[in-house]
Amino acid sequence: MERTSEHMVVAASPERCFAVVIDVERYPEWVPDVKEVAVLEHDESGRARLVSFRAGAFGRSAHYVLAYDYSEAPVALSWTQRDGDITRSLEGSYRFLADGDGTTEVTYELSIDLRVPVPGFVRRRAEGNILHAALRDLKARVESAS
Repeated sequence: MERTSEHMVVAASPERCFAVVIDVERYPEWVPDVKEVAVLEHDESGRARLVSFRAGAFGRSAHYVLAYDYSEAPVALSWTQRDGDITRSLEGSYRFLADGDGTTEVTYELSIDLRVPVPGFVRRRAEGNILHAALRDLKARVESAS
């Protein structure tokens, strides 16, 4: 699986960006493709550790369960798929780097392995669209609430 990444500068602190990203239950408010979120398990700090999602993907509804890893918090958050109906594997991460001027460079990495064969150029285009939308939507959410 190839990892695709993109980055964007957000006018907020890394801590603020991290706080928005870990508030997974509110994703349907600001991530257009996410329709439902259910936290299945929390970690010892009360953060979502195992989360079920229903989202629009590749022209249909997709269900997947992600396990979140906070071992690099609050610098990074990563996840791996535990279950999915149209994806074999879904891995990703957000990384937050303070720029020293009150802004944060947010890097989003993603790798997707679909159960259904899709031409490489279609998969790469979809991944690029997902990355760009995720960063754009995060930037809008963080900056509107700052």
